[in-house]
Amino acid sequence: MILGYKHSDQTDRAPAFAGWMIRAGTSLIRECDIICPVPLHRRRLISRRFNQSALLALEIAKRTGKAAVPDLVLRQRPTRSQGGLNASARFRNVRGAFLVNPSRQQMVTDRRILLIDDVLTTGATVSACAKALLKAGAADVSVLTISRVVRAGNTAI
Repeated sequence: MILGYKHSDQTDRAPAFAGWMIRAGTSLIRECDIICPVPLHRRRLISRRFNQSALLALEIAKRTGKAAVPDLVLRQRPTRSQGGLNASARFRNVRGAFLVNPSRQQMVTDRRILLIDDVLTTGATVSACAKALLKAGAADVSVLTISRVVRAGNTAI
């Protein structure tokens, strides 16, 4: 279901996924100041035509009354797809790829940010985003995803 959502334009699934995320992440949502999706690089956004994490973040915000800021974090350089990469390659791939949008900097300082992503595999992407937010002065960064990949024998994030 999630791969169809992400890669086959099945964006009509976003409301259902957001509902599940709201139920699972009630306390994270209640405690956050801002909801922020993991960004796509503009080239990938053009080819995919939508940011699946942004659709989830906007739907969660709409249903909970929280502020969503889709451009709070920017992907400053294109990265190769994380699919097929091992954990260390995934972390290298996204190292330094994200920054807080300079025009949104004042929104980050001392704020609790809820970072939204569709799938968490190794945590490399959300870790890189969280580092950028914390470096910019965020008080706290939490992560909420619709799915987590768990491989046999490796349950650590």
